Amino acid sequence: MAVTPGTSPPLLTAGAIPGATGARSAPGYARFAWIVLGFNLLVILWGAFVRASGSGAGCGSHWPLCNGEVVPRAPAVATLIEFGHRTSSGIALLLVVALVIGARRHFPPQHRVRRAAALAALFLVTEALIGAGLVLLELVASNASVARGLWVAGHLVNTFLLIGTLALTAWWAAAPPTRSSPRLSPVPFAVTLSLLIVLGMSGAVTALGDTLFPATSLIEAEAQTFSPTAHVFIRLRLWHPALALASGACVAFTALYVARRVATRPTRRMAAAVAALYLVQIGVGLTNVWLLAPIVIQLVHLLLSDLIWIALVLLTASALAPAPRRA
Repeated sequence: MAVTPGTSPPLLTAGAIPGATGARSAPGYARFAWIVLGFNLLVILWGAFVRASGSGAGCGSHWPLCNGEVVPRAPAVATLIEFGHRTSSGIALLLVVALVIGARRHFPPQHRVRRAAALAALFLVTEALIGAGLVLLELVASNASVARGLWVAGHLVNTFLLIGTLALTAWWAAAPPTRSSPRLSPVPFAVTLSLLIVLGMSGAVTALGDTLFPATSLIEAEAQTFSPTAHVFIRLRLWHPALALASGACVAFTALYVARRVATRPTRRMAAAVAALYLVQIGVGLTNVWLLAPIVIQLVHLLLSDLIWIALVLLTASALAPAPRRA
């Protein structure tokens, strides 16, 4: 086969080498991956609504059946809410399975998209198992045990891992990673991501406390928070804002660090988007406290947390992308 001087043979490009993780994209697959991510975000929000509305015991202590039935007959409102969440979770599982199959069709072995899709499938399975554990152990409805708080915190960590890997699947499938600036230190990104995980865990437990111990006024909420006999979930109302401020400082530093070091415009825009989303989140958090945590504001707060996490994961992947490989 004739090769023009100064060019590489077509079969030796990074995307065509078996096992290579270099340049390769599949726009149609990437669009599907973004859709799968969006649907999973809706499932996550519906799960939060299940908790906030006190419908976690809507199917009793049965799983995967609902009150011992495949399809509940004459269901109550709480049953419909919980059953709807389980149904949407099943659809999400089918979509992620399709995502894994598509990754195997469009990308070679050992490609990063394949790995990200496989990890997303794993985290979706563990997400379902954690949900099943909450139901089977009756850590739902009015249960205010510390064990429930630990399960809820673990659920949040798994959710972050799930949506992070789904976002990376779509991001890497859309375009190959490139880097046009000196390699950045991973430390600021690791610290910021770790703080966001801790912040998310405290936020999940704080939201649980707002559901289990609602206040009718700001004065009553303050009295609950500073009471010497306050439940541990209520005490987190003090720690969560402090963690939010510390995390915000790290987010601002990381965004500024990227903006000053990276020359590519898309990466700098993403850094600005992360900082802007976090500022909005602080405003929503203050509104949530002022209005005594209504369900709608809780859901908006959770959605912004997920979006900030996704944006920071993608910013990290973009800023720390390896240098382009030669054929």
